[in-house]
Amino acid sequence: MFLARVEGNLVATRKHPSFEGWRLVICQPIDNSGTAEGTPQIAIDPHGAGLHQRVIISSDGLAARKAVGDDKSPARWMVLGIVDEKEPGVPV
Repeated sequence: MFLARVEGNLVATRKHPSFEGWRLVICQPIDNSGTAEGTPQIAIDPHGAGLHQRVIISSDGLAARKAVGDDKSPARWMVLGIVDEKEPGVPV
């Protein structure tokens, strides 16, 4: 699992059938201070995260494929949740 920031949406005129109806977002992995780390990843987003929101993403491809309902899906990354506090009582 990684902390990441949503950098935008992905629009595709052609995509794998398992992605039909799923929102795809570009997620930039970040450290605790918000500095970018590594390369951006494309993730399916079942939560509706907004632009520049901090999210938790997972590279567990099995969970992503189960979420889209296709064992042969190329899905790998998935947004697990939206971060609303750095610590209890301290908003992001």
